[in-house]
Amino acid sequence: MHEHQGAETGERSSAEADAEHLEAIGRKAGRGFGWSLLGALATRAGSFLMGLVLARLLSPADFGIFAVALAATQFVMVVKDIGIMAAVVQWRGRLEDVAPTATTLSMISAVTLYAVFWVGAPYFSALAGSAEATPVVRILTSVILIEAITAVRSATLLRRFHVGKSSKAVLAGFLVNAPVAIALAANGAGPYSFAWGQVAGAVVTGVLMLVYARLPWRMGFDRPTAAKLLWFGIPSAAGIALEVVLLNVGYIIVGAIMGPVWLGFYLMAFNMSSWVPGLIGTAIRSVSIAGFSRLAERDEASLSIGVQKTVPLLVAAVLPLAVLMGVLAHPLIHYLYGDKWGQSAGVLRFLAVLMVLRMLTSLALDILNGRGATRSTVWMNLGYGAATIPAVIVGTHLDGIRGAAIGQTAAALLVALPLAMTAVRLAGVRLTPILPSLVRPLAGAAVSCAVTAALAALTRGSDFLQLAVAGGAGFLVYVLIVVPMEQIRMVRDQAVRRLRAALVRPHPVPAEATSKES
Repeated sequence: MHEHQGAETGERSSAEADAEHLEAIGRKAGRGFGWSLLGALATRAGSFLMGLVLARLLSPADFGIFAVALAATQFVMVVKDIGIMAAVVQWRGRLEDVAPTATTLSMISAVTLYAVFWVGAPYFSALAGSAEATPVVRILTSVILIEAITAVRSATLLRRFHVGKSSKAVLAGFLVNAPVAIALAANGAGPYSFAWGQVAGAVVTGVLMLVYARLPWRMGFDRPTAAKLLWFGIPSAAGIALEVVLLNVGYIIVGAIMGPVWLGFYLMAFNMSSWVPGLIGTAIRSVSIAGFSRLAERDEASLSIGVQKTVPLLVAAVLPLAVLMGVLAHPLIHYLYGDKWGQSAGVLRFLAVLMVLRMLTSLALDILNGRGATRSTVWMNLGYGAATIPAVIVGTHLDGIRGAAIGQTAAALLVALPLAMTAVRLAGVRLTPILPSLVRPLAGAAVSCAVTAALAALTRGSDFLQLAVAGGAGFLVYVLIVVPMEQIRMVRDQAVRRLRAALVRPHPVPAEATSKES
């Protein structure tokens, strides 16, 4: 009898400990996500305003040249440290023991990679159909040398969920990037304005990362530590590098087949479709690998629960934005950027769908990295690449930049998403419990799409009315369908209480009035 009671008490204690552990990780990840979302929101809002200005100062051809350099930079930014940063985030042990070796490996990798890209820049630019992009590629990819110095310190902030400090550093860098880029563009620097703005911002961000991390910067080398870092890091870097290559493959193919002007239109649409991944996706990724890694340390059940809570929230947040962006692509492009960018609208419709798929497959990569299943990320993206490259080539030849977008989206839907789900299931994560919680977001997206399209047709002729009336009604319908009524009432009641408190709050009586009354 007593033994049975003791066993029950032990089970309850274990269950309570598990619950407290999950709650603690959730709180840390939640705070980190909040800071990251705030920083990403500020940075993306600034990037949006900067894009509006640069779209009027530069030509589509300038954007096309920058697209080539951007594709090269996004690739080298991922593989610059051969996955050392991700390895440090999930390191099981003291940071002080691993930091010197990790710093040395990051520096060697970045310097070697930059030398390769300096020599190979003319060939890469020619392959993308824009030989004049060579010097821009060389300038922009130099950012990896700065990132190599700060990589381990950035990983330290993410590991500790000190995302607020990381966000402040990134925001400070942007506040330097924007005025430099705009000033150079206004003075005729063309695509160089993008490159020098990014370099200036990276320097400021890097200095702040070093200050915030409070981790002594020194180099060293320990062979067993290096072996552990590389065993995890290389497959992780390869998987994410493949993701970046596949994300930017449209640039290379469109530029090679259609030239820099059409590539500029494609880049504009792709940048708009990246608003949400850049905002919400960046915020999630800043805490997801560390969070999933901490959950995986506990057991597979904890990781499954974390994933089952995260996916529905992500889908519910992204779907309405994708619907509005897809249905209102033409008025959105025309109203924000002007008639000269109208060719981008037809592309944006399909890239809005790709946006949702990108965020789901990126989350799958973070789950696999947190679980330590880094090799699965490589196989997943190899399969995706085998479908994407021919799909984009065929699509571009058949229907130009719109065909490229259709091909990339179809490959993501039919190949990348099923592969991601399979890899996550094989890593021990249960996905079936997620399905019922996706019904309301999908139903809300369908109804929102119908309402938005109908009102857009009725308000045709005014871009502003289409965006305000059709977009506002479509979003409202989605919220009413997807968000539970009790949550809406709770938010409404809290807002009313705060408003009443602000209105009836007693105002301090001036000292002069008090003395006169007495």
